[in-house]
Amino acid sequence: MTEIFKIYKFGVEDVEKNEVLLNEPHSHNYEELIIGIEGQIDHFIDFNSTVFNAPFISFVTKGKVHRAKPGLKDGKCDLWVIRFSSEFIPETVFQLYSYYHNEANISLQRDMCFSRLLSLCEMMHMESIQEEPDLGIIRQLLGALFTMIESERRKSKLENESIEKTKSLTFKNFLILLEQHYTKPEGASFYADKLSMSSRNLNLISQRILQQSVSEIIETRKLIQAKNLLTTTDMTISEIGFALGFSENTYFTHVFKKKSGLTPSEFRSEMKKLIS
Repeated sequence: MTEIFKIYKFGVEDVEKNEVLLNEPHSHNYEELIIGIEGQIDHFIDFNSTVFNAPFISFVTKGKVHRAKPGLKDGKCDLWVIRFSSEFIPETVFQLYSYYHNEANISLQRDMCFSRLLSLCEMMHMESIQEEPDLGIIRQLLGALFTMIESERRKSKLENESIEKTKSLTFKNFLILLEQHYTKPEGASFYADKLSMSSRNLNLISQRILQQSVSEIIETRKLIQAKNLLTTTDMTISEIGFALGFSENTYFTHVFKKKSGLTPSEFRSEMKKLIS
């Protein structure tokens, strides 16, 4: 996907088309949220395959291997599919990685809250099809959508006292700290000290949840914000690198290209073409 944001409906006709395609487990370079209004989804993710009947929420983080097969329930299928790049809502996306680890699918009640979720989707869709859509409006609506979903998730989830819960909580606390300090030139030991644990154990937890080391996660968070600043501001490349804790512009450019395949200048040019 080359767009920063995309939202569309998936219905009965799309189910029939999808059935003839070879749908193997795969990963993608964007975040994906599926909201099931009618129908069902057979979702293989986190090495398990489960069928969920609507209404449901399914969130797939960038890079996670999965296979989603929408299907009919009582002859109906009606889904909202939302895809967006990580830098579109950088303040939120890393928290989503933690919230939805091993819990990509959430069953919902067909109540007033669910109706409000659908209203937000309608508003995002209407804005996205305008001749000149306002991405700021869509960003705020998407943030509100995830806030409401997280509220429902907390209500319905009974927390189990287990080692897995402790690991998840530690990782969430790491991400909270990361949001506060990612612009500083700090490494894994800094965050491990803040969490009163060894760098080795923090790395083990990070590898278990995101399949990335702490250093890779820090770099990724910096990269997401760098993309955001390159897209939404007129800051120079040097200013952005310095703001994100890189002491040398050449090293910032090297890391950015290694992670994204483009230099910061090339990425900015590509984004200007997409937005215009």
